[in-house]
Amino acid sequence: MSRRHRYETVVTWTGDKGTGTSGYRDYGREHELSAEGPGVILGSADPSFRGDPARWNPEQLLVGSLSQCHMLWYLHKCSVAKVIVTGYADTAEGVMAETAEGGRFTEVVLRPVVTVAAPEMVETAIALHADAAKACFIAASVNFPVRHEPTVRVAG
Repeated sequence: MSRRHRYETVVTWTGDKGTGTSGYRDYGREHELSAEGPGVILGSADPSFRGDPARWNPEQLLVGSLSQCHMLWYLHKCSVAKVIVTGYADTAEGVMAETAEGGRFTEVVLRPVVTVAAPEMVETAIALHADAAKACFIAASVNFPVRHEPTVRVAG
């Protein structure tokens, strides 16, 4: 059985300073990302490309999407395997290489720190990261490696 899902978003540029894109330094990179339902995400370019550091940039959103997708699949896999997760925090990092032709991500590393309810759950909790990685729709859609460096702790 094959199912299709559609995801619609709207990106609205808000960086016109009065002269549009009359010059590279004459316009802002500010924009809004929205979709029906959730609130607006305020976006910009990476500060390296004249963006606002107080706003989300596309590169951060990509890394965040990979981290979210992995976490959601991981929690599902744990629930099915009867591994009780009581805490999860991921400090993810993406690396982008800039070239004369543009840039591309070379890798993303997820570093989730997971807390489980009992010591006998640790081994399975570590192994389930591989299952979550295989299931993640976002990771399956990118052309660079997404690595995992998990830490599993026992509550208490």
